Amino acid sequence: MVALAVGIAASLDAAGAWAQDPAEVPGVPQTQSPASAPSPPTAPSSALARWFDPATAPFIPVPEIAVDPDSGTTLGLIPTWLKTDENGAIRRIIAPDVIYNPYFGWGVHGRLYSYPSADEQWSVVGEIKERVERGLNAQYQQGLLRRERWSFSTSVIFDRDGTPRFYGIGNGTKESAQTNYTNQQELFQAQIGLNLSHAWQLQYTGRVRIVDVLPGTLSHIPSIQVLFPDVPGLGTNREVLNRLSIVYDTRDNLTVPTRGVEWVAYTGIASRGGVLNDSEESEAGIDGRAFWPVTPATVLAAHMALRYVLSGSDLPFWALSSIGGGESEIGGEQLLRGYGEGRFYDRNSFAASVELRHKIMSIHATATPIDIELTPFVDAGRVFSDLGTVPLTQLHKAVGVGFRGVARPFVVGYVDIGYGNEGAAVFTGLNYPF
Repeated sequence: MVALAVGIAASLDAAGAWAQDPAEVPGVPQTQSPASAPSPPTAPSSALARWFDPATAPFIPVPEIAVDPDSGTTLGLIPTWLKTDENGAIRRIIAPDVIYNPYFGWGVHGRLYSYPSADEQWSVVGEIKERVERGLNAQYQQGLLRRERWSFSTSVIFDRDGTPRFYGIGNGTKESAQTNYTNQQELFQAQIGLNLSHAWQLQYTGRVRIVDVLPGTLSHIPSIQVLFPDVPGLGTNREVLNRLSIVYDTRDNLTVPTRGVEWVAYTGIASRGGVLNDSEESEAGIDGRAFWPVTPATVLAAHMALRYVLSGSDLPFWALSSIGGGESEIGGEQLLRGYGEGRFYDRNSFAASVELRHKIMSIHATATPIDIELTPFVDAGRVFSDLGTVPLTQLHKAVGVGFRGVARPFVVGYVDIGYGNEGAAVFTGLNYPF
């Protein structure tokens, strides 16, 4: 999915060649002027050229170059099939790939994204590599527009990832303390929303997760068990989370918002043994996103997240608050795009981001307008252990620029390049980072 985002705008642009000549559009009756003469036959092209010509290829071949501060550079090819409706909106993406990563060898992905309507979405993504990594991720969402009384979403995930890093716990951990581990998890999550109005929702989240923190496999980085043999969370751990949220959402679009706000206030209990017993952790937090149109082509977007772990001792390190990486999750990890995922861990966290999403050009592909955005951004955040700590002090900062391909109303692919005190980091993905 990460590498697909890098190529989605290019693939849609290439696909636009299919719509340039109405004579090549299936189902459209063609006429020929009496004065016109048949075109002379052209010389047959080579078989290889035919496969890489959007007008004749059975799919769109998207070159894959994915760069990540933890997993290194991945190279490959994504043959991409796009299905659009009569209005040019993308309704389905089928995108398998063949890739090579220097850490884990050759691998394949299978991806299917479906957008039946603005109110319903689902996806299935599977992957396997020669060494260590494999995964399956299935998601389904219904009631996104909140027109009915209830909204529902569910996720089923199996993931074995060999790239995670751990530097210790605290806001001042050193880059020299970097370790690697293999993270394997099985997760089932369901969210049920009671829509009190179009803007207000009462939401319940239930999650069951089994996490195995195993020795690292990267030869040039020490394993987590070597430098941090006593950190809680090694081996196999189980978590059952029950969370209740109040949501206020006035955004004009869930995927590509240009105005409005979303505020989520939540509290939850996580246990290690049962649904409501053996509780070891309670949490509370707030997450806010706001969008202001500056000009018809420019949107100012801002995000803020504050999470507190109110009770619990000897918690697994992966259950603590964390910042780092290229994506923000409500109640979970927060982005800091000059550092790798999970760069800083502690009980509590604060994160804030501002970015200017400016459309620099539009292209048309398969009758779908694709907006290309240039997005300078600033991120800041920290983790801390004491509830009395002022979150706005001792912040880690990152600045950078993002490039986005937006196929309204459902698809956004991004490449973000950030710079922090430890150097540059590049992140790619689908959907906006927040």
